[in-house]
Amino acid sequence: MLNVTGRELQKLDQKSLHLRLNELNHYRLTPALPCGDYQAELKSVSPLLLIEETFLEQLRREAAPVLADMPERLEDFMQWFEALKESGPGQNDRLFPWLASTASMEEMKWFLTQEVAGEAGFEDLTALTQVRLPGRPKLEMARNYWDEMGRGNPKGMHGPLLQAISDKLALSRDPTTTVWEALALANAMAGMACNRRYAYHSVGALGIVELTAPGRAAMVNAGLKRLGLAPDDRHYFSLHSVLDIQHSKSWNAEVIEPLVKDDPAIARAIAEGAVIRLQRGAACFQRYREVLGVS
Repeated sequence: MLNVTGRELQKLDQKSLHLRLNELNHYRLTPALPCGDYQAELKSVSPLLLIEETFLEQLRREAAPVLADMPERLEDFMQWFEALKESGPGQNDRLFPWLASTASMEEMKWFLTQEVAGEAGFEDLTALTQVRLPGRPKLEMARNYWDEMGRGNPKGMHGPLLQAISDKLALSRDPTTTVWEALALANAMAGMACNRRYAYHSVGALGIVELTAPGRAAMVNAGLKRLGLAPDDRHYFSLHSVLDIQHSKSWNAEVIEPLVKDDPAIARAIAEGAVIRLQRGAACFQRYREVLGVS
């Protein structure tokens, strides 16, 4: 499945490229057994890893203008980071009030299909990102992970909660039905979490999700409620509209602030990761509005 040359990858359009990177992430994140010809397997993966690196570095360049006014002083940096909730790319997008007040069931299902197929799994990304971080950030990420895992209750695990609404609405998880922008978002998140040289980028990307997701989750929940879904069926969105507010406060205070305090050079990587996540999200929202006809 992964067998493709670097030259062939360079010729792929955006959808085809991100489907291949989606395959890469499925390959390296899915538990498996050793294959017979590991050398051929690694050789087939190498071009995709190089393309992923090119993709991530391009995202860093695109994020640079947003970081032009990023302050260096810790207290100022934290205020700048938290202000991204209002000023960052894609914030207050008109798609979400429309989903809350206007979208039909079919339009909501199309939107959720993109979101579900592009979901990278916050708990897994957190687990990958926390490897060998200092104790204080690691402990907060562990608390966050425990919440994502339902604090040991299978019925409270966030992944199955999202799967429940997917099953209820019979949504497709086939990546070929997903717009390339949603695949690119998932590939960016997985790429940052899987590569240790982007670990601090992943910290910023995950932190900005916690900071910005509650308002959007609340509006999706409102739309689902308007369309008649029972509370249990939309619990994933109602939960994230509240829980992530506290998660964000703790993530900023216990993960980002101590990392930057210990090494100020980390601030830019965290900021780049946050802006990359916001810009990829903004590209998704724009594409969704185009397809759904949201003016």
